[in-house]
Amino acid sequence: MLILNQRQQELLDMVKRESYVSVEKLADHFSVTRQTIRRDIALLAEHQLLQRYHGGASVLSSVENVAYQARQVLCIEEKRRIAACVARHIPDNASLFINLGTTTEEVAKALHRHRGLRVITNNLHVAEQMCDYPDCEVIVLGGSLRKRDRGLTGEATVQMIRQFRVDYGIIGVSSIESDGTLRDYDYREVRTTEAIIQQSRQVFLAADHSKFDRPALVELGRLSQIAALFTDKPVPPAIAHVMQEAGTQLHVAE
Repeated sequence: MLILNQRQQELLDMVKRESYVSVEKLADHFSVTRQTIRRDIALLAEHQLLQRYHGGASVLSSVENVAYQARQVLCIEEKRRIAACVARHIPDNASLFINLGTTTEEVAKALHRHRGLRVITNNLHVAEQMCDYPDCEVIVLGGSLRKRDRGLTGEATVQMIRQFRVDYGIIGVSSIESDGTLRDYDYREVRTTEAIIQQSRQVFLAADHSKFDRPALVELGRLSQIAALFTDKPVPPAIAHVMQEAGTQLHVAE
């Protein structure tokens, strides 16, 4: 399992902010040798966290997400803080949708002390995690099983989601753009999340800071459809303005 040190995590964040950063600039920024930066870039590229180029590094393509195994450890402490914050806003005896994503999987873990939950999910990791919780009913949605992350998607998944109306939809996304557009990579996954948003009385979005202004291909929705955003750092000013106009609450798990 890959564990990033502080420099590597900050390097990755810097590349995501600027799209492309040279080795020279990174070495100057972190006050280390270029050889050290090249080793960091090689490690991060090996785990599909960024794209390695001669002389620098760039963000990954907008058409493909980071590999699931890498996302499991990327910003893991931030995701756990976010998850704990989400869990504090979920009462006992609530009904929930929980969608695909490593952040929502952390939310599932953080709900282990809750009672009387009714959870509907297309994420087999979430179902496996929560099925042993006391007084928790788990309903697994049908659909086409995605091998890489044990997610269920497709028209059957969407049709089953539409049979329910729940108190809270707990979702993750791959990108939050400055104008409030929410994006992801997989068209079929987007369709399931759209249905979850439509069938939830309140939608909670759990997303760490790396999702701000990240490139992703498929539009999923808007921040105006979200009751509350849970993240780990203050949001960029443009996104804060969009949230204020939309009435979307912000919870920062610093």
